[in-house]
Amino acid sequence: MIRSLADHGLPLVQLKEHRRDLVVALQKRNGPINSWELMQIAAVQQAISAFEDVIADLDAEMEAAA
Repeated sequence: MIRSLADHGLPLVQLKEHRRDLVVALQKRNGPINSWELMQIAAVQQAISAFEDVIADLDAEMEAAA
């Protein structure tokens, strides 16, 4: 079951939109993808994962306190 989590004021949505924009830009382009472009997407993905972990921890703390 997927539930909607509060973002706790973190820029998760903006990061996901940025990742989407990077991927769409690569899809629209012809030619090889260079390592810099892949590193940008990977860095944004790592930030997204880190924020999701923080949000899960904050939600768990809030549930435990309730």
